[in-house]
Amino acid sequence: IQKGIPRFVHNTNYATAFGEQWKKYFDIQLDSYIKSDISEQRVRRCCGEEVFYSLKDKLVLEAGCGAGRFTEILLKSDAIVASFDLSDAVEANQKNFPISDNHIIFQADIIDIPFEDGQFDVVICLGVIQHTPNPEQTIASLYRQVKPGGWLVIDHYTHSLSYYTKTTGLLRSFLKKVDPKVGIKYTEGITNIFFPLHKAVRKIYPLQAILSRISPVHSYYFEYPQLSHEDQYNWSLLDTHDSLTDWYKHFRTKKQIRENLRKLGGTQIYSEYSSHGVDARCQRPSL
Repeated sequence: IQKGIPRFVHNTNYATAFGEQWKKYFDIQLDSYIKSDISEQRVRRCCGEEVFYSLKDKLVLEAGCGAGRFTEILLKSDAIVASFDLSDAVEANQKNFPISDNHIIFQADIIDIPFEDGQFDVVICLGVIQHTPNPEQTIASLYRQVKPGGWLVIDHYTHSLSYYTKTTGLLRSFLKKVDPKVGIKYTEGITNIFFPLHKAVRKIYPLQAILSRISPVHSYYFEYPQLSHEDQYNWSLLDTHDSLTDWYKHFRTKKQIRENLRKLGGTQIYSEYSSHGVDARCQRPSL
């Protein structure tokens, strides 16, 4: 136990850069910080109305919690939440949402979760699976934690023209190998170069579309116009670092995700494309 958090892994691993990222930018994606409901809408969409509105008093496992943008929504829904991450981003999560009667935090590997199988009403994992070594193995590990009658809620990157035509791949091949603290400085510099260009053409969609083919920086002026310029910059900075320093980046189609959940034995399977890739969920059959 370090800093009040149970640790089942060493801090140095393939997610180390994510830990540095979330500890530095610990609050900029919280709905309460940006005064919006972007994260809540994402959780609600992925869960579906039935699951989302039944979270009260449910035991929820949140895998890959990061600094807690989705932890906030789960706790706000009065769920009893166990949050974990492979990286020491758990320290940022604890800072935002301290351990309490309704919230525990621990650091662990997503394919070696330190609980007996079948204990959670809902297992939720958003923005994570594509960054693990083997997505199918990861999904299977998460599914094992779902109790009979419970739900698994996930999302995953899918193939897109924008990814294959951006300069991200070339930069990522270098930046993911550098020291995480150095990587943050690089991505801050890259963002400071390109973000003003995105801001300048934010109201001209054709120019923004052309720029996005060249720029490695993420821009949310069209997707989230409600964000202030400061928040737009912060989100660009955060997600640019995310996309340029992740060690693994996998893509799956909605058909592949659906088939994976079917093979695991899931029922009530939902797998559809969204702005984040593929949103999916399934129910584990009751005994």
